Amino acid sequence: MGVNGAVLAIDAGNSKTDVALIGEDGAVLSTARGGGFQPPVVGVRTAVDVLGAAVEQALASAGAGAGSVAHVSACLANADLPVEEEQLTEALLARGWGRTVEVRNDTFAILRAGADEPRGVAVVCGAGINCVGMLPDGRTARFPAIGRISGDWGGGSGLSEEAMWFASRAEDGRGEATELARALPAHFGLDSMYALIEALHLGRIAAGRRHELAPVLFATAAAGDAVARGLVDRLAEEVVALSSVALSRLGLLGEEAPVLLGGSVLAARHPQLDDRIAELLTARAPKAVVRVVREPPVLGAGLLGLDHTGAAPEVHARLRARYA
Repeated sequence: MGVNGAVLAIDAGNSKTDVALIGEDGAVLSTARGGGFQPPVVGVRTAVDVLGAAVEQALASAGAGAGSVAHVSACLANADLPVEEEQLTEALLARGWGRTVEVRNDTFAILRAGADEPRGVAVVCGAGINCVGMLPDGRTARFPAIGRISGDWGGGSGLSEEAMWFASRAEDGRGEATELARALPAHFGLDSMYALIEALHLGRIAAGRRHELAPVLFATAAAGDAVARGLVDRLAEEVVALSSVALSRLGLLGEEAPVLLGGSVLAARHPQLDDRIAELLTARAPKAVVRVVREPPVLGAGLLGLDHTGAAPEVHARLRARYA
């Protein structure tokens, strides 16, 4: 007789996928890791195939057969709009991994992993930036978060581009002086912004390596450069704008509520950024409780799945203890 799972938890980011099969008692029966989830690049079917490799590994490790899972809780990168969540829900249902499926944007996994209940707001700043909020009654607050066309500013990629913009103008005289004009090309062993621009334009440096410049920006800011510090302060303002608007939409602006911070940029704990976020949030949402989420997002996907199945508090607690 095969193993049955209460929840198949999936957290899929651009670079990796984590899967956990969770039993009815909250025990983790098996885990697996797979590649990144990028439907805008490879298409929905191929992207779901990547999930499938990790899911099938987790099911096989636990001795669970197809259709043996009650519910699939999938928190997926690039599921930025409700219509995309619906499309991906249909795609996952067709795979037959579980009897029911709920797809959410992967930012919800960060929120649920860091909160004791499905209540609060999360801001994630990694390659991009996003914010979501939720309440126990199912209401949510969210933003399209698909780039500049949806009003976004920030994220590691955006910060790198801004840093290059200021550095380029500083070098050729159009803008104010900044140490970024030396520090950014030096990161790649080059002696000028012109050389860096040429190397990126001609493909001698892969475009994907631009994200490496975000830590250089923060280091330059920490050394006192005014332009770099201005960009860090602007990121703090964006984080606070997102979180305070989400809190307001959910009626939590005047209540004690968690504001969870995640993603590589915010998890790096840059002192200037942390201090400025705390200062601004104290003014706009004085009862907010800020915390950087250290728990893995797949835990959040699992807890959301247990929320869906109506699992008892002790089941939630057992799963959370597994990832403590």
